[in-house]
Amino acid sequence: MRYIKGAEFQSSRDFDVITMNILIIGSGGREHTILWKMKQSPLVRQIYVAPGNAGMRRDAKCLSIKPDDIDGLLRAAKSHGIDLTVVGPELPLVEGITDRFEAEGLKVFGPRKAAAELEGSKIFAKELMEQSGVPTARFKIFDSIEKAERYIAREKFPLVIKADGLAAGKGVIISKTPDEAKRAVHGAMRERIFGEAGDRIIIEECLSGEEFSVLAFTDGENVLPLASSQDHKRAYDNDEGPNTGGMGAYSPCPLVSDKDIKEAVDRTIKPIVASLKKDGAPYKGLIYAGLMMTQKGPYVLEFNVRFGDPETQSILPRLKNDIVPLMLETIEGKLKTRKLEWDPRFCVSVVMASKGYPGDYRKGFAIRGLELLEDIEDIRVFHAGTSLADNGEFITNGGRVLAVSALGASVEDARDKAYKAIKSIKCDNLFYRKDIGVRALK
Repeated sequence: MRYIKGAEFQSSRDFDVITMNILIIGSGGREHTILWKMKQSPLVRQIYVAPGNAGMRRDAKCLSIKPDDIDGLLRAAKSHGIDLTVVGPELPLVEGITDRFEAEGLKVFGPRKAAAELEGSKIFAKELMEQSGVPTARFKIFDSIEKAERYIAREKFPLVIKADGLAAGKGVIISKTPDEAKRAVHGAMRERIFGEAGDRIIIEECLSGEEFSVLAFTDGENVLPLASSQDHKRAYDNDEGPNTGGMGAYSPCPLVSDKDIKEAVDRTIKPIVASLKKDGAPYKGLIYAGLMMTQKGPYVLEFNVRFGDPETQSILPRLKNDIVPLMLETIEGKLKTRKLEWDPRFCVSVVMASKGYPGDYRKGFAIRGLELLEDIEDIRVFHAGTSLADNGEFITNGGRVLAVSALGASVEDARDKAYKAIKSIKCDNLFYRKDIGVRALK
């Protein structure tokens, strides 16, 4: 690591580091987008990713270490002289990677284990919201199938069934009838389709309104929101099919105003940050609020403790600020930046997934045509579930495979660019939604 005076680079603000070795943990589209954004910083010398994917190999060195192998990641951080680690997925955060790294004197962007429980346990999050006065859906907690069924029998529908623990974005089931609700309860608690995550469940009222997401940097006290976005969770057009990790997103979300976003931050994120600090678990990192704009204002659907996927693929292409100083300020508890600068254009990101996702799917299908999109202005293709075949060809290696992001003067313009770009990509086993961003047009 080399040093110069911070004044020589405006983007470095008060930091003296001019070249840093970065470790990004994860292998999805979110992590590829973070890599792409960090690569633009003059503060970065070398980026490593663990484990990464085929598309990330051009700009980083991939390490064959799983995100939950904290011991292996710690050894790699030390051996490669890592100055800053950025944790992409939630699992290592919930398992305490930040605590372990900090104990060894290493800088990590991501909350400690106690604060990460905000995503690790939906019950913890709901109880903290209740304690903090944060608006959220009325709910009940159950550890018994029989008690859950008795509750279902007297409630109005639809209802939302949620597994308590981590379920890769798939542990939420909207039930329109008592039979559907009972099947969801049995699936979680008896059939254990979500593993230990379904040992306890939440049953809550189903809110109505427009969904949107607000992500924000926080140093444990100050909160700096990013631009709004809207995710598309269902697998198929017209919001049909099972819930997924996300099939596309766009930013900003024109269905909510700047006033709405300020209200959302003031009523939802800030009280949670203040409560965690009071409880001795200060939250430092990126906090994600999944929100529903109801007739009574913003209500929280969920909190996540990291960048959203695929929201990141539609937000970061619009961010003009150097993201590295923002992360360093956050880690050090000195978030001085008060306003972020944004490309005024819209960004639409469409996920291309393996047929069968979010259920069973096959791998190993060739992906062709990506080279045709490399030099097209305002188009970015972020890899997720990809690997390289022996002949050097990209092949599918996961559920969500690619995210095609496009900038445009309007939502319609950005949509047109994204879907036009997708036509250049040839693969026999990919599908995608055709209606990402349509709600904004309506």
